[in-house]
Amino acid sequence: MGSSVISPEDVLESLMNDGTIDAIRLKIINQLKANEELKKTTLMMVEQSKVLNTPGAEKQTKRELFDALRQELETPVLERASKSVWELMLDNNGLGKEISETVEKVFCRLSGSEPPLFPSLSIEGQAEKEQEDLNSSSKKRSFSKMSVDGGADEVVDLSSNYPAMPEDRNPVPSSSGQT
Repeated sequence: MGSSVISPEDVLESLMNDGTIDAIRLKIINQLKANEELKKTTLMMVEQSKVLNTPGAEKQTKRELFDALRQELETPVLERASKSVWELMLDNNGLGKEISETVEKVFCRLSGSEPPLFPSLSIEGQAEKEQEDLNSSSKKRSFSKMSVDGGADEVVDLSSNYPAMPEDRNPVPSSSGQT
């Protein structure tokens, strides 16, 4: 492993320099363009806009209408697009997974570590682990099951297991040299 600490800025700089950020940005743009739900929502917002549905709107120039539409709809449309971008970037099965794996590979390359840093179980491995947990003898009861069994109202008194602390005990030593 390398002797220097690799900062997030180091990883980001590497991703920017090798063109990865541009490639991810292009993928995001293409996926946004292909997002039919986003298109429908934006179209609906335009069709329901106050600007276009105001009497006399047909007398305005295209430029006036465009400027008024932009003022009315820019923020809500960009908020919806931003939400869609975050959904793409956090998707554990699509672009989000690709971003995570790419960042991890760059970090490992810069630090001299071997990927994966955080091995994840495959879907089959997770299913097997969940089944093992269900079949284990130390199975935990759910709260609803405890309520039915009457165990939810049980109170465990652990106070007798611990010695009482003397009241005159001072756990923090004085920092000054005087006593």
